[in-house]
Amino acid sequence: MEKKAGVYFRIIHRYLGFYLVGIMAVYSVSGITLIFRRTDTFKKVTEVKTQLRPQLNENELGKSLKIKNFRFTTSEGNIFYFKNGQYNKLTGETMYLKKEIPFILKKMQGLHKATTQSPIYWLNIFFGVSLMFFVISSFWMFLPNTNVFKKGILFSLAGVIMTIIILFI
Repeated sequence: MEKKAGVYFRIIHRYLGFYLVGIMAVYSVSGITLIFRRTDTFKKVTEVKTQLRPQLNENELGKSLKIKNFRFTTSEGNIFYFKNGQYNKLTGETMYLKKEIPFILKKMQGLHKATTQSPIYWLNIFFGVSLMFFVISSFWMFLPNTNVFKKGILFSLAGVIMTIIILFI
């Protein structure tokens, strides 16, 4: 019976792995790039010139530009400066630098960070369950009495120990 289960695990493991190759590549790239989310790495800088209503206060300007934690840094006459930009309070003319992740990378990261409010959160659940299946089924890829299986167990133990250490650093 165990040999039959092992055969089925290997077959499902193989074809599920082939099926999920695209989404695994997306999660790999987005996971790596998310490490840099608080830096300007991968961000494209564009200069934005826009005309806003004159005489906006700090709070109104931040809301108009959709900039979180918006604050004026300095002012010179009617020109108010903020991080990466300026606003002319008399004319409403605004210029600033906008830093954004490229479209495709933003989509990948959005998929990676999906919550239950996202219409595709089920994909994350399916992917997580599939990864857990890969973890479990990998122990049925080789017969228990082979050297490859024994070495695999040692590598698995080393990986688990490393993971526990990393969790508590």
